[in-house]
Amino acid sequence: MKKGKVCIVGAGPGDWELISVKGFNRIKEADVILYDFLASKELLNFTKKGAQLICVGKADGIHLLEQDEINLLLFKKAKEGNLVVRLKGGDPFVFSRGIEEALYLKRKGVDFEIVQGITCAFGAPESFGIPLTRRGEVSSVAVLTGRKSNGRPIDAPDCDTLVYLMAVSNIKKVVTAILKSGRPKATPCAFIERGTAKEERSVAGNLGNIISKARSHALRAPSVFIVGNVVEYGKKIYGHKFK
Repeated sequence: MKKGKVCIVGAGPGDWELISVKGFNRIKEADVILYDFLASKELLNFTKKGAQLICVGKADGIHLLEQDEINLLLFKKAKEGNLVVRLKGGDPFVFSRGIEEALYLKRKGVDFEIVQGITCAFGAPESFGIPLTRRGEVSSVAVLTGRKSNGRPIDAPDCDTLVYLMAVSNIKKVVTAILKSGRPKATPCAFIERGTAKEERSVAGNLGNIISKARSHALRAPSVFIVGNVVEYGKKIYGHKFK
């Protein structure tokens, strides 16, 4: 029996062409692929004949499989001698369960590798011309979650640029935390929905009006929320893409 292996692959932020060459090659070689909702479905067009494709996606209110079930499925498929690709949107170690899967496979003695991907925290802003840093002007950036469990407070550190993932449904608490940290209501900010994908769109504003703008435009996940003066550069570079 051939030796099984799991490749935890980051598919990138939305545009399928943004996957790495290594990740693309693993998809073409795979016997089994477990993929998420956020991984571009176009990548599945490049699988080899006979490859088994299993959707294990998660979204608000939807869990096709719980994480423990996904872990067990990875283990079983690898132990059958398959090359298994765990295809995840963005980067598998940035606000993702990739670390849990890697630790589980390590404990179970399964051979695995991690193939990095472009996180939406970086890819989405750049698709709208928003730089997260600028030499001599913007020297720090924080990537944060916009949703925490057990009622824990949202973080709003003293960085030039803040990038929040999973903030759409919790935008009021996120903005409240940022304002409480001392930033003025006039601080530029923007939401980017499905960044780099064909359906991408962005809504820009400031901390004083972004809540009402997000609601009026019916923004939905997956979206990235960027806070800081860097948003103004996006308007200069790709102003026609903003609402």
